[in-house]
Amino acid sequence: MTSLDRARELLREFPVVDGHNDLPWALREQVHYDLAARDIAVRQDAHLHTDLPRLREGGVGAQYWSVYVRSDLPDPVPATLEQIDCVRRLIDRHPQDLRAALTAADMEAARSEGRIASLMGAEGGHSIANSLGVLRALYALGVRYMTLTHNDNVDWADSATDEPRAGGLTAFGREVVREMNRLGMLVDLSHVAPTTMRDALDTSTAPVIFSHSSSRAVCDHPRNIPDDVLERLPANGGVAMVTFVPKFVLQAAVDWTAAADDNLRAHGFHHLDGTAEAMKVHQAFEEGHPRPVATVATVADHLDHMREVAGVDHLGIGGDYDGTAFTPEGLADVSGYPNLLAELLDRGWSRADLAKLTWQNAVRVLGAAEDVSRALRETSAPSHATLEALDG
Repeated sequence: MTSLDRARELLREFPVVDGHNDLPWALREQVHYDLAARDIAVRQDAHLHTDLPRLREGGVGAQYWSVYVRSDLPDPVPATLEQIDCVRRLIDRHPQDLRAALTAADMEAARSEGRIASLMGAEGGHSIANSLGVLRALYALGVRYMTLTHNDNVDWADSATDEPRAGGLTAFGREVVREMNRLGMLVDLSHVAPTTMRDALDTSTAPVIFSHSSSRAVCDHPRNIPDDVLERLPANGGVAMVTFVPKFVLQAAVDWTAAADDNLRAHGFHHLDGTAEAMKVHQAFEEGHPRPVATVATVADHLDHMREVAGVDHLGIGGDYDGTAFTPEGLADVSGYPNLLAELLDRGWSRADLAKLTWQNAVRVLGAAEDVSRALRETSAPSHATLEALDG
């Protein structure tokens, strides 16, 4: 039996829990939530990384669907609700394949039924508009993690990719973390600054997650996790879910992206400018400087290092499919997870190690957050704190 055969056999028993998939946002951007126009019951290779046939091929047993909205929207709350509605409609449209999941027990039930447990994660604290009431409403609607920031700071937390302002978490930011603990909502530290990571770990009494981040020691990008933070996961009980985005996992891609951005700025464009004129400049740069290509081995290098630092009990997978334009060779879409497991098998990872990576760690961490919530709800009322009162 080949390593790939062994990987597929393992996934039949311990399927992948993927921490982050941006399909709902892709459906908004491409077809304005017309689910018939991008029917995921059939392969959508030309348009999406994700559909049901390829989720099955990839051995996915649970998916956190990101209910992401842009941080520059004037009112992010209605857009977040639309994202939640999209996930619910997908589940209703495909009941033979998808099952709504709110708890670790729901995830196990979906696995026993052969359906894909469908959970939701809000990507960016801007989605709560500085309101703990909105946070509680998102939890009531089924959101089971919140990434504290996206690419920009929020009023109460610093992002990894913005100029520091709060120095980590403010007093209100710490109250957000405590209220998430009380609710049973996982604190997601992807996208946040290392100072925010450390403050959140100091504050949280429940395990945290990184829904889609890799190792900063292996690839020096601010979106990745420093070793001193990884070293704290065993004591916290949390899980770091490795991501596949080439510019986060391959140093040559990080350097190439920086050079491409500098080239745009040299021609008078913002590095995020998507106009035809800017794209023409970018394409000319790429023709002369081919984009570096990440591979399955690139991602496995991150997992090897993260295992050395945090231990195999604290690792997971968060591919960021449909949230990135480029993917590694061998991990082109959601059907590629067996290739990663085969690579790890060839590196000496055991079946027990891989079962933790794919399924057991992610289910455990949600269950642990539920346990903390039950204890806190017995002694703590919902917080009435406001940003103005604590940080004003």
